[in-house]
Order: sequence, then structure tokens, then C-alpha cells
Amino acid sequence: MKKYILIFRLTALLLAMMTAGGVNAQVAGNSNSGKGNKLSQYEDSLAIYKAKLDSIQTLQKAYTAFDKYRLFSSSTFYNDIAQQKLGLNSEVKDSVNQEIDNALLNIYLKHPELIKVTEAELTEAGAVKQQITKPIENTEKLVEKAPDAKAEPVVVAPEPELVVQKPNFWTFKGDYAVQFLQNYVSGNWYKGGESNYSAMASAIMEANYDNKQKVKWENKLELKLGFRTSRSDSLHEFKTSDDLIRLTSKLGLQATKHWYYTLQVLAYTQFWKGYKSNDQFIYSDFFSPFNLQLSLGMDYKVEWFNKKLTGSINLSPAAYNFRYVGREALVKRNGIKEGRHALHDLGSSMTADLTWKLADNIKWRTRLYGFTSYKRAQIEWENTFTFQFNKYISTNLFVYPRFDDASVRDDKTGYWQLMEYFSLGFNYSF
Repeated sequence: MKKYILIFRLTALLLAMMTAGGVNAQVAGNSNSGKGNKLSQYEDSLAIYKAKLDSIQTLQKAYTAFDKYRLFSSSTFYNDIAQQKLGLNSEVKDSVNQEIDNALLNIYLKHPELIKVTEAELTEAGAVKQQITKPIENTEKLVEKAPDAKAEPVVVAPEPELVVQKPNFWTFKGDYAVQFLQNYVSGNWYKGGESNYSAMASAIMEANYDNKQKVKWENKLELKLGFRTSRSDSLHEFKTSDDLIRLTSKLGLQATKHWYYTLQVLAYTQFWKGYKSNDQFIYSDFFSPFNLQLSLGMDYKVEWFNKKLTGSINLSPAAYNFRYVGREALVKRNGIKEGRHALHDLGSSMTADLTWKLADNIKWRTRLYGFTSYKRAQIEWENTFTFQFNKYISTNLFVYPRFDDASVRDDKTGYWQLMEYFSLGFNYSF
């Protein structure tokens, strides 16, 4: 750097001397010309001097700006400052550069902790431009013609096929169970009793329609059939313990979020003949009786206790009930006048069909049904408690109280009837 600065100053001085010599020679050569020409030549020489001096001052300002930059750049230790103060043949600098060197030297002596890097480190990092002594050679190989690039085949993606699927508004559910019960009592058991076996199969199937636009159609078919044996019954090898065919269908139009205007159809009968122990009389049979009810009212969708209690409650102020009994001997037992087979009633009805998940493995399904013609009343309350041991094994407790004042009155219980059983068996749901 010092070499370049010294060359720069010597070049500027030579240019000034050459310009001055040229002007003097021009003035001497034209000494015999007129005074007007001498004055013009003198003015031209002054203009040339001024241009040369301006260029020299511009170069000096650039050099001074480079020296001033060191005051505002990162704190760096420059070697030339120490050499300037300690060397014997130090270069004489102008007053501005000397003040800059003094300021930096003051920092080196009093606050050395501020110095982060040295000039040598900057040189190694490449901050200081070094003279290139070895020419840079091109390593690229030149060819007469570059090979033509192979055009990649254009893959045209097939147009996406638009598939419009018709929405399916139907949902299907099913719950199937097979239950068994075995009880053995020896002939000399001190409390008495008798051995018996029982089995029951049940199926609950649902097909529901919901178009998400206020229309719902719910259909549920319930089938139950159970048999039991008893050693004390010498007339029947087995008798029914539970027998039911019931269809419930509801067509609803949404009125509010949970309420629907509903037309309900309820029909039920049984599969098998019903007997009592050691009695040949048939107490019930298929279509004896058969009940059909049409009702119009409101249906409320239940979603309580974080949807653990779900189902529906149907209230029908207008209900038509039709009862048919095919066996002549059973007509009077079912509230129908002798000589007829059908009974027509108008009244009101209520049906609550709910399922409550009491725990992860305990479920309570209940159905409360009531009908009144304001002359007679019928109430049924079915309760099924299911204790699920695993996905397929469960235990059921069934309790079914019933009231019907159209039936024959019993001397002990009046019009109340009760059925209950407890069973263990196989269960499957989807």
C-alpha cells in the first residue's frame, strides 16, 4: 500500500512540472506576438493548471477517505501505525493522517480489550486484496458443437374423471343375542326345587332414513323367542319363556332441533303357542292377539348426559288401536266381546324408547308404552340390563311389568302382570 501511495504522489508531481514547463516554453516561443495573444495564452495556462490541481486534489481526497475509514470500521490492529512511530526511516504523513494514526495508537495503548482482529487475520481471511502473480487459467473444454439435448417425452396427464355419487341416506344397525340358563337341583335337595334349562334368541334390526333436510323415517323390528324345560311338567317337553314380534315405524318431519311431527305405526304379535305347566289350554298364539296402532303426534329426540342417554319420546294425542284375536277361545281374555274377533279403540298413546350407557360395560335399554281409550288403559314397561364382559359374552337381566285392564282380572295381582329372567350368553352388534 505504501508503495502505491508513493508512486501516486511522484506521478502527480511530475505531471505538475511537465505542465509548467510546457506553458513556459509556449510563452517564450510566442514572445514576439502581440500583447493580445500573450494574454490569451496566459489565461489558457491558468485553466490547465486548475484542471490538473483539481484532479490531484480528488485523488488525495480518495486516499484520505480510505485512511478515515479505519476510524469507523471494526477495531483492528494495523501494523503500519506501530512502524510509523517506532521506525527510524518512517514516512512523513500529512497532519490528517497523523491524527488518525495517533487516535488509533491511543486505543491500542489504553483500551487493548476493544481490539477484535489484526491486520494479519484480515489478510488471511481475504479482506485485504493480494496481488495475483499466477494467471487464472480456464479449465473448461471447448468443443465445436454441443450435443443436442434429448427432448424428454411430454407426459399428458389424463383428464380427471368426474364421479358424482348419489348420497345414501339410509343407515342400518343390528343387535343379536343368544342366551342360555341351566339350573340343576338334586332330588333330595333339602329346600326342594327342580332342575330346568332355558335358551333365548333375540334380534333387533333397524333401518333408518335421514335426508338431512327435515325428513326422517325410522324402522325397527324386534324378534324374541325363548324356551324352557321343566321336569314337573308332564304335558309339555318345553314351553316358551319369551315370545315377541314387533315392528315400529315412524315417519317424521322436523319442527325444531329436537321435535318432529310424527306418524307412527306399531304392530306386534308372537311366534309360538303359549302354555302353562301341566295345562293343555293355549293362552296365546300367532295373531292371537295381534295389535296394530296408528298414531299422530310429536316425537322428541333424546340426547342427554353427553349423548350417553339416547332415544326418542313419542307423544300422540290422536291414536287408533286395532286388536285382532284369531282363536275364538281367546277373544274374551283379550277384552273383545264374545262372537267378535276385533276391537277398535280411539285414544291417546305415549312411547319412550331409550338406551342409557351407564358404564363402559353396562347398558340399560328401556321401553315405556302407554295407551288409553279413556275406557281402558294399557301400560308396558320393558327393561333390559346388559352386562358386557367382552365383545361377545354378556349377561342380561330382563324385567317386564305390564298393566292391562282389558284382560281377565287375577285374584292376587289384579290387572298387573310381571315377567323376569336372568341369562348368560353370546351377543353380537354392528
